[in-house]
Amino acid sequence: METVSRMTDTDEAEDDAEHAVIAHYRPAEDGLGEPSQRETVRQSQSLLTQAIEQAGADEFDGNEYGGGEVILYADGPDADAPSAVMAPVLNDLPFRPAHVFLRYGSVDDPSAAQHRADLRRDDGE
Repeated sequence: METVSRMTDTDEAEDDAEHAVIAHYRPAEDGLGEPSQRETVRQSQSLLTQAIEQAGADEFDGNEYGGGEVILYADGPDADAPSAVMAPVLNDLPFRPAHVFLRYGSVDDPSAAQHRADLRRDDGE
């Protein structure tokens, strides 16, 4: 996963912002996916939670299913920290197409910087 550098006017502004890592996967054409796919996501969520907690990098915030897509969320004061520890797990999920957004600011801030990266597995998919 690519890393984005960013600059703010003050360190305080950066500390107050709520950043996010938002990963999108398409396990099915529609609906919620197959039970085995949902189990794969649950196992990955457990790994993500452990990795983020061990690194002290924000928190895993959950998921959202619908329309054939699953979205995984992590948030906190720094999008780069959780994305770094999440990358191996996110890349290993088998569902494609997939991409991740790093959002540097609140969801309510239309000017918050965002970076999108497509996720590819080591086998090139």
